[in-house]
Amino acid sequence: MKTIYFASDNHLGAPDHTQSLERERIFVKWLDQISEDVDALFLLGDLFDFWFEYKEVVPKGFVRVMGKLAEMSDDGVPIHFFVGNHDLWMKDYFQKELGVKVYHQPEIFEFDQKKFLIGHGDGLGPGDKGYKRMKKLFVHPLSKWLFRWFHPDLGVKLARHLSVKNKLISGEEDKHFLGKNNEWLAQYALRKHQQNPCDYYLFGHRHLPMEIKVSDNAFYYNLGDWIEHFTYGKFDHGRFELMQYQLNKEDKAAKRHKA
Repeated sequence: MKTIYFASDNHLGAPDHTQSLERERIFVKWLDQISEDVDALFLLGDLFDFWFEYKEVVPKGFVRVMGKLAEMSDDGVPIHFFVGNHDLWMKDYFQKELGVKVYHQPEIFEFDQKKFLIGHGDGLGPGDKGYKRMKKLFVHPLSKWLFRWFHPDLGVKLARHLSVKNKLISGEEDKHFLGKNNEWLAQYALRKHQQNPCDYYLFGHRHLPMEIKVSDNAFYYNLGDWIEHFTYGKFDHGRFELMQYQLNKEDKAAKRHKA
């Protein structure tokens, strides 16, 4: 029986260095905590609020979380990373430097005879055609080639500014449950279930922890975030559970809400 952990949507780097660093330290404490029994770790995207890999340069910072991921990987823990809409320009740095496997599309996994469909969640399900068109533009090789011509000092600063101004980690609409019939990732899970049934459909992106029944024996879960909810998933003894990291007094004093 395996013990597998899942987390999503840290948005490290936003809204500023101080608040991001406080949340990063909390997340590393959680990684230390799960190191006692973790058999595999899944990060479902938007670990960073912005990420871009130049040929010889990556954004500075985040050394605590990347050092911890490297340590876990070196200790033999398989780590799987699904790029989100804020770190979709990830290439091969994580594979080469940290030993982390990177995915750009949802994938199916099987653990202890349970099937999981796992992904970040952006651009899936009905509607949001404007974003889907924009994503195709951003992931096009020409777009990445053009951005590389910006000096990193300018490119990273500009991209971080636009990322925060555009959605500031998550919008107001992400704070509210839209109802089972209006949650687009639940609708996506239902459609996929009719094509190739799984037991669990796990996604991030919505920033709102939730559980929705897809069928009598299948469930869609959104993992929430590490900004306001500090929630994560745990699969243990053949059962998945959505859990919340318990902040201690020091963590609560350091916790900041986005501006």
